[in-house]
Amino acid sequence: MKMQDAMDMARRIRNNIAQVIVGKEEVIDLLLAALLGNGHVLLEDVPGTGKTLLAKALARSMDGSFRRIQFTPDLLPSDLSGINFYNQKSGEFEFRPGPLFTEVLLADEINRATPRTQSSLLECMEERQVTIDGVTHELAGAFFVMATQNPIDNQGTFPLPEAQLDRFLMRITMGYPSYQEGIDILERYSSHNPLLELTPAASAKEISEAQQRASEVHVTRDLLGYIVALTEATRKHPEVRLGASPRASGALLRAAKGYAFVQGRDYVVPDDIKAIAVPVLAHRLLLRQGLNLGESREAGIIRQILNEVTVPAEENAKGKQVD
Repeated sequence: MKMQDAMDMARRIRNNIAQVIVGKEEVIDLLLAALLGNGHVLLEDVPGTGKTLLAKALARSMDGSFRRIQFTPDLLPSDLSGINFYNQKSGEFEFRPGPLFTEVLLADEINRATPRTQSSLLECMEERQVTIDGVTHELAGAFFVMATQNPIDNQGTFPLPEAQLDRFLMRITMGYPSYQEGIDILERYSSHNPLLELTPAASAKEISEAQQRASEVHVTRDLLGYIVALTEATRKHPEVRLGASPRASGALLRAAKGYAFVQGRDYVVPDDIKAIAVPVLAHRLLLRQGLNLGESREAGIIRQILNEVTVPAEENAKGKQVD
């Protein structure tokens, strides 16, 4: 697949999702940037803002397998990965794959599962494989996890540990619609559900090829320095106990390439990095005791850092590619 063909495919998916989701163009772009950056997304917001609907719209826009798992306290790791069961007819053990063996996985209300079950996602999200009874099973090449959680609901929930949060390329907040968007939502859904009318805009194979093309987006050395400067600044901030790691720098690079790709460019500009800095870095910060006031404070720190760190000259953005 050529670079331009892959960009056209990303545009078709974006237009497809926009038939279901009113407004939220920036959120859709971030979601696609994470997908093309070969990462995973945590959708965090209060109930009723369209988190699950957004995930379903993306899944329907891809001609691949889709599984939705409702996370509950009694959900076991084997309920996700599958089990080896004894077949009495053959006299042998056979593997019965679980819902992890899919292209797109929606982990609904992930923070309602126990830490044991949450941790079972670590290997599959990072390495695209699952090990069961000592045997490693490969997952789909375009394996993509979208998880949702309600940040204000504490009863019966198990907050995601830092190691699990770090596996998500981005944490995206939907936010409430504007007044006009609220009217448009009522009009669009008053007589039918547009989600049911969506047709696939790309196959799983095309998504994998587009991910490869997105990884080839040009990034200058100056912008690499800008990425490292941003992550280093989080470690030196007086309100941050644990700043962004080198893995976060890599995540920022992958997300910036994916975002530039979604915008129809084969090179990254500083504004791409600024656009994805908060969703990529904010959930990776651990604030000092008494200062962890939730996503808004973490996002405020990232925005403060963006204002303080020197931005490279944009005219160099089309410079030599950095692999």
